[in-house]
Amino acid sequence: METTMIVHPSVLRPKRSVLLIASAALLTLGGCVNFAGIKSDHHIEAPSKYEASESLPAEGGKWPSLDWSEQFGDPQLPRLIDEALKGNPDIDEARARIDKAASYVGNANSKLYPTVNASYSWTRELNTENTVYPPSIGGAWNSENTVMEGASWDLDLWGKNHERLRQATSDEKVAQAEMEEVRITLAASVASTYNELARLYRLRDIAAQELRNREEIGRITNGRVVAGLDTNVEKQTATGDIATTRTTVSNLDGRITVVRYQLGALLGAGPDRGLAIAVPTLGTGDAVVLPDSLPADLVSRRPDIVAAFWQVDAATHGIKEAKAEFYPDVNLSAAVGLDAFGWGRFLTASSRQISAGPAIHLPIFDAGALRSQLKGRYADFDYDVAYYNKTLINALSDVASQVTLIRSTDKQLVDAQQAFDAQSQAYRLAVVRYGSGLTQQLQVLNADDNRLAAEEAVANLTMDRRNSQVALIKALGGGFESASTDLAASASAPGASHAADKTSH
Repeated sequence: METTMIVHPSVLRPKRSVLLIASAALLTLGGCVNFAGIKSDHHIEAPSKYEASESLPAEGGKWPSLDWSEQFGDPQLPRLIDEALKGNPDIDEARARIDKAASYVGNANSKLYPTVNASYSWTRELNTENTVYPPSIGGAWNSENTVMEGASWDLDLWGKNHERLRQATSDEKVAQAEMEEVRITLAASVASTYNELARLYRLRDIAAQELRNREEIGRITNGRVVAGLDTNVEKQTATGDIATTRTTVSNLDGRITVVRYQLGALLGAGPDRGLAIAVPTLGTGDAVVLPDSLPADLVSRRPDIVAAFWQVDAATHGIKEAKAEFYPDVNLSAAVGLDAFGWGRFLTASSRQISAGPAIHLPIFDAGALRSQLKGRYADFDYDVAYYNKTLINALSDVASQVTLIRSTDKQLVDAQQAFDAQSQAYRLAVVRYGSGLTQQLQVLNADDNRLAAEEAVANLTMDRRNSQVALIKALGGGFESASTDLAASASAPGASHAADKTSH
């Protein structure tokens, strides 16, 4: 059953003078509980504080784009990354965290508005004859019907509910930025694991070629044994080297399968999915050229820094909410309904009930509970500020480290390639001389070992450079840009310095 609540305005609207007098009196008493002396001097640092111009010079380069994986020239890699971003459980976990944060925003937003509720109850009861009930009710079974409709509204004079909403909104932005970090980390993990698969296939090709070389040395050794130039020692050495190289090939086959399983897991699929991946054909990728204004722009392009920023912002609003707890709460409430025994008079004017009025609450003595709560909020703020500054420092170091590794590897590759060319020529000459009876087996084996080590060095350096390039792309934000989302710091957010409000009461 529905009822319409009609109450005279004078009933719901208390005299302004009464509210003012009551508020003034309670504010006077408010000196008993205050937050004097509780503050923080910490703030997030600007990127310019951390010198990086020498380590990260402006080179006129571009920031990574979201399709950065296409630069390596292997069409399979972008497809694998897209598949991982659609099906990996890590993405689902991050999305669930966003949904949960959004629910907190909705709950906090609801506190800004009046609440209205209605209820109905029916009670069958036997009333005593020995109390206030008249004979027609006392000593008889009766039905009591009650229908009530009420409304209440927290006026939020000090902005507590608004700050709670702002904090929840910032927490939602934290979850959104963290999801972007998960996406970038997952994409980089797929690329790095795919590159490891390419490394193992390259090493296996080298091992397979080495097996053919050892078999060729074995054939030469057998001919020399027949000719009396070598003994059974050289023959057994050649046989053992062939078996050892076969072991290496088998070991690499096993490692390749394991990495395929890892890729299948990254794609959010079973191990069989990894077995279906084609052999990688990765190229070298684009040249590494750093963008201008790198430290300043990095804070908006790394989702972990953006998440840390909004965490500080949330902590700031948490402090303001905690401070509002020290001031009086003013709530308006009203209720109207019907209450009667039986049905005969239930829907009459004489059965109506009406109540309305303000409620004011102010903590006078709480044994330090509110001050302790505020100190805890400031501790959260200080922790989040320290974490932001640490994240920024680590981000700058990460970029500088990856750039250094890439350029160091480039220099090593030049020397490693020269070494490989020289060792390959030395090995070919040694084989010719060994086949002609001009040298001993040991010299050929040594030359082959040197050639093998040089070729593996070139392969590993090539793959290391590509790994560092992927890591640099991730360090530069992986194509993320907060300015194109709602995660960018706005002028309304206290993000310029993020020093906590130091106002004392």
